[in-house]
Amino acid sequence: MMKFAWDNYKSFAWGKNELRPLTRNGHIGNMFGGLRGASIVDSLDTLYIMGLMDEYNDAKEWVETSLDLNSNGEASLFEVNIRYVGGLLSAYYLTGEEMFKRKVMVLGEKLLPAFNTPTGIPRGVINLGSSGTSWSWGWASAGSSILAEFGTLHLEFVHLSELSNNGIYTEKVMNIRKLLNKIEKPHGLYPNFLSPVSGNWVQHHVSIGGLGDSFYEYLIKSYLMSDKTDEEAKTMYYSALEAIEANLVQKSPGGLTYMAEWRGGILDHKMGHLACFSGGMVVIGADDGAPEKRQHYLDLAAEITHTCHESYSRSATKLGPEAFRFDGGAEATATRLSDRYYILRPEVIESYMYMWRLTHDPKYREWGWEAVEALEQHCRVEAGFSGIRDVYAQTVSHDNMQQSFFLSETLKYLYLLFSDDDLLPLEDWVFNTEAHPLPVVRKSCLQGEGGTHDKTTSE
Repeated sequence: MMKFAWDNYKSFAWGKNELRPLTRNGHIGNMFGGLRGASIVDSLDTLYIMGLMDEYNDAKEWVETSLDLNSNGEASLFEVNIRYVGGLLSAYYLTGEEMFKRKVMVLGEKLLPAFNTPTGIPRGVINLGSSGTSWSWGWASAGSSILAEFGTLHLEFVHLSELSNNGIYTEKVMNIRKLLNKIEKPHGLYPNFLSPVSGNWVQHHVSIGGLGDSFYEYLIKSYLMSDKTDEEAKTMYYSALEAIEANLVQKSPGGLTYMAEWRGGILDHKMGHLACFSGGMVVIGADDGAPEKRQHYLDLAAEITHTCHESYSRSATKLGPEAFRFDGGAEATATRLSDRYYILRPEVIESYMYMWRLTHDPKYREWGWEAVEALEQHCRVEAGFSGIRDVYAQTVSHDNMQQSFFLSETLKYLYLLFSDDDLLPLEDWVFNTEAHPLPVVRKSCLQGEGGTHDKTTSE
């Protein structure tokens, strides 16, 4: 599947951000501020891990000769960070190629001006050119920054500091965390919108899906990536999880556990596909919470993952919708036409992979294989893979987009689900939210040699 997706991207969209498989051309989009080759940077580690070395070498050569970082466009800080910074960091740590390190240091520096706000909370959009101006998304309420965006920088920025020996990156993300730790949280919950000017919440909308999701994931992953030394991240994660359980976790009449959204105290009984990463999140954190809660977390992770599997198995295509509901008689199904699409998203498969690694219950591999068969049957077209517009339709309609995260995440998580546990073992690697593996930062390696320079495991 990876080779097929990659070969078609290479044939019809080389150097563009994504492949449009039906029309056999490339798509650039406006998320990356003039940066190109998102599918290439996102695929580097997947190709390397899968041993597709000819393809990897083509990708590496493109990055070396054609990845132009002198763009002048408006980029999403979040997307550039998780895809480009994450992809280049991973490629460097897996291969040791200095060129990836050089590129990522240049790019990292271009992101710093986004933090020039009264609070240090970065704005969501940055001009990657020399002006370095930044602003908030037009649709974000009252010029606010988005929790999932400014909360999903930590892993990459800590590694930028590790590689550059420049503490500025870690300082920027620690400052975000300090502010979040300090401010009042409604019922212990983190709303999705925060003003980068006043440092106050804007609107009390809380979601474990889009707008909130990866902030929570990065708390537990920061703790794990720090070799379990980042106590602040640990405390914030388990407190947040407690608030989520108290306020958002619900059981449907049919017995399915789900995470509702919270709007100023009123629950919206809906769960997004994006929120389905949370089964994996809860299971990777099961061991490090209070010992008496370990089994509880394992059970919660399994229940959420089961609910997300139900959202797949209850559709005609056996692929899950963008969002599914638990009210008005609905159980894990999309009731609105606008929620019925599937864009090759990885989150459900991501949870299968973590659940498999941590429980070895064979059903997770069976569920993963169901997804493989559904992807092959409904999303594979003549020249690549495409999302579909309605997972409940017997005859599918394709959206003509092979997302870069399909190569980075969906196919990588499937590959890892069917691999041995010693391929990228979870005690040595932490995956960023785009599935780019980053090494755990061990503090002790070199201290015995009279130096105190921190080393990362992969070195």
